[in-house]
Amino acid sequence: MRVGLMRLSLVLAGLAVAAGCQPASSHTHESEPRSVHKFAGEFPMRVVCTTGQVAELAQRIGGEFVEIEALMGPGVDPHLYSPVASDVRKLSAADVIFYNGLHLEGRMADLFVQMARSKATFAVTEGLQMRQDKRLREPPEFAGLYDPHVWHDPLIWADCVKDMAEAMAEFDPPHAETYRTNAEAYRAELTELDKFIRTEVAKIPQENRVLVTAHDAFGYFGKTYGIEVFGLKGISTEEEKDLDRQEELVQMIVKRKIPAVFVESAVAPKTIKALVEPCQALGWDVKIGGSLYADALGPAGTPDETYAGMLRANVRTIVTALSN
Repeated sequence: MRVGLMRLSLVLAGLAVAAGCQPASSHTHESEPRSVHKFAGEFPMRVVCTTGQVAELAQRIGGEFVEIEALMGPGVDPHLYSPVASDVRKLSAADVIFYNGLHLEGRMADLFVQMARSKATFAVTEGLQMRQDKRLREPPEFAGLYDPHVWHDPLIWADCVKDMAEAMAEFDPPHAETYRTNAEAYRAELTELDKFIRTEVAKIPQENRVLVTAHDAFGYFGKTYGIEVFGLKGISTEEEKDLDRQEELVQMIVKRKIPAVFVESAVAPKTIKALVEPCQALGWDVKIGGSLYADALGPAGTPDETYAGMLRANVRTIVTALSN
């Protein structure tokens, strides 16, 4: 155990150095062939996940057979997250690891590829990528990679639910049917969530269906629900703000009289507030429409701490701000 921890610590240290020297898009491809592992321990299985939305997915599918721990809590930006010493212990002790994939956890991508050779390690978006799902976005500025923010479309996320259930069934065959049954129940809830979103978005006047946020996290949401999406930064919050991009957005907001722009829970508010004053100087009083959950769930103990609660909160904030 001690030797394993030391080795993993060295890997993490090396990856942290590498991440500081190269762009996130240069990380190793995440869908390399992985070894097949079977659970042979005592229940509940120790499951470590990266983000809150992945952790909830694993809990809903695994039920009583899993004990879940998420590395990244509310308000944590996964694009910028770097593993710490406690993460080494959690990952080393885990029976199975689930992460989003598609380079969302950019600084940890290589680590998960390496861990998959010796431990059950799954990207919940791997199935989408392997199937070459037509819904996956390939923003030109993201160096030929897919947009990782797939959970903003609950129907795409529902397919990730099914894929995770199959991964858990492969890892723990005796409880395979339980995992599949739990997954189908969760998928049904996501279908209802999709209907809710469509009903709410329909309340926004057509000319106001424009979503301006700190970074390009809502592309799937916009594509599915008919909303134009503009991010001040690109797919990753690690990118520097482009002043030309900022000026383009200011001109667009003023010309089209967009009523509100939105901050994000895991990004400093000053990023998007930089748009407000220039718009006002040009004669358009654009408002801050509220804060959206782009990359993380809401605070513990609130309705927004769940995946559905987070999406519902986002939708209500958007509809309220853009319907005025």
